[in-house]
Amino acid sequence: MFGRIGQAWSGFAERRPGAAQFVMFFVLSNGVTVLQLALMPAFKAAFGMTGLVDTSFQVLPVGSNPDGSAFFVFDYAAGALPEGGGGLAYFLAVQITLLIAQVINFFAQRNVTFKSNTSIWRAAFWYVVAYVVITFAAAALQGLYKAPIYELLIDTWGLGKTGETMADMVTMIINSALSFWVFFPIFKIIFKRDPEVQAPAPGEAPGPAQVAGAPVAGGAGVSSSSARAGQEV
Repeated sequence: MFGRIGQAWSGFAERRPGAAQFVMFFVLSNGVTVLQLALMPAFKAAFGMTGLVDTSFQVLPVGSNPDGSAFFVFDYAAGALPEGGGGLAYFLAVQITLLIAQVINFFAQRNVTFKSNTSIWRAAFWYVVAYVVITFAAAALQGLYKAPIYELLIDTWGLGKTGETMADMVTMIINSALSFWVFFPIFKIIFKRDPEVQAPAPGEAPGPAQVAGAPVAGGAGVSSSSARAGQEV
């Protein structure tokens, strides 16, 4: 059965390479999202047992909320959710989860989806740049939806700890969805694949494209012995 699936996939990838890339990107991205859904509540619970919950982390004010308070790009007020913003504990839980997921995603997408053979260091540099930009954008957007989601599930619906876990998952899914749609076109740019030179078959003379600097018949690369032979005729 797996052999048939592999053959069908190979045929599909040959006929529609772009669509095959997107499907593989989608599958791997969802796998990474599942990992995030498992890691984030675990890190949040671990950091929640420390005093970091009561340590405010509110940086980069960029405007005002409707109530007149400052709107921060990273807005993690001290105190447990939903009354507070989770403090530094929530910030670390989110960012460590995203960091682990994106490192795994980098190698998986590069080697499996795009099969890139260009410089890994150059790709890593641009990946980090994109990751930082997306992190700031996602954090700013989270300031709009994080508090209402936690308040709805914990207080309004009265789900307590279950609602808090559900809110953790919802916020992480939103973050993952944002990354999904932004990263695919970026990966298409940074994960290039250069054509590989095919080695000659055993007993077959290498062609001009396989031997750098090989002389072309009748061209400027003709050998001096051939030139002398032409003069003697």
